[in-house]
Amino acid sequence: MVLTRLAKVAVTAALAMFALIVAYNNVVDYNSNYQFVRHVLSMDTTFPESVLRSRAIDSETMWRAAYALIIATEAVIGLLLALGAVVLLFRLRAPGRAFNRAKLWAIIGLTLGFCLWFFGFAVVGGEYFAMWQSKLWNALDGAFRIATTMLAALVFISLPDGDFT
Repeated sequence: MVLTRLAKVAVTAALAMFALIVAYNNVVDYNSNYQFVRHVLSMDTTFPESVLRSRAIDSETMWRAAYALIIATEAVIGLLLALGAVVLLFRLRAPGRAFNRAKLWAIIGLTLGFCLWFFGFAVVGGEYFAMWQSKLWNALDGAFRIATTMLAALVFISLPDGDFT
């Protein structure tokens, strides 16, 4: 059904725009989220008595490298999803097999998005660097919301599409 295929294109395109805007915002307003990365990695707002603070990174070079990696990953996610949306749009009326193969870029982009926001923010930031202990620098709710959206989109887009009848 063409409407379901259009929905898959729209979801992919919307998430592409989201990731590209996030990356753009992090470049244009660099310092805002750089401070977030710095505080999470330095663990300076976690519980003072926490033994986990031994994991803290106190290197500005490492903070900047981590932030650059985050921004680059967001941009790659956006570009992969944009490519995925275009490829899906061009295959909109193709046979089911061809449309299903065209999902490759969207699936890669969504998987990378899930990995960034779940693994990068929830696992590494939230658990390894104990971001959950910080009242000021805690992005777990937002990361979970984005990771869940990426995963839901991944499931939806991965559902097989058949031929038109």
